[in-house]
Amino acid sequence: MEQSVNKVFNEQITMEFYSAKLYLQMSEWLLEHGWIGASHWFDNQYQEEVAHAFGLIRWLRSQDGQVRYEAIKAPKSDFASLLDVFKEALAHEKEITASIKNMVKVARAADDQSSEIFLNWYIMEQAEEEENQRDNILGVERCKECQAALLEFDEYLGKREFHYPAIPYLG
Repeated sequence: MEQSVNKVFNEQITMEFYSAKLYLQMSEWLLEHGWIGASHWFDNQYQEEVAHAFGLIRWLRSQDGQVRYEAIKAPKSDFASLLDVFKEALAHEKEITASIKNMVKVARAADDQSSEIFLNWYIMEQAEEEENQRDNILGVERCKECQAALLEFDEYLGKREFHYPAIPYLG
């Protein structure tokens, strides 16, 4: 694996672990503020982000790349509201999408077609991640500050189940 491709994979691994840490912190803030369902939703998101990181790690290993773990900065820990949490999560997912699109460019420039094809799954996953956050924002906004509606939406969020993402198998 070319060094440029290996480098962006390691950078993305760090970003995925940061995402997991961010979502775990968001989950704690939500729990502290009584949003039990939304907290559960972000606990599931935490697990999904860890799975994303491990998918990248497995790919690097399968391609004789070098996995290098970097320090993960502390995430923001205070938010203005339930809506603010989801808006910040959407902004973060957009950063992840941009990073993965850059990985594709780097793989393409290195003529690493197998890495480029592998990353297609992550591109599609990011489309889903952004959609999920937009849906969450819409759900809160539709409640228009109605406490009963917000509590019902929170209950709905609490029904999310974690399913290990179908990252391409890497023998």
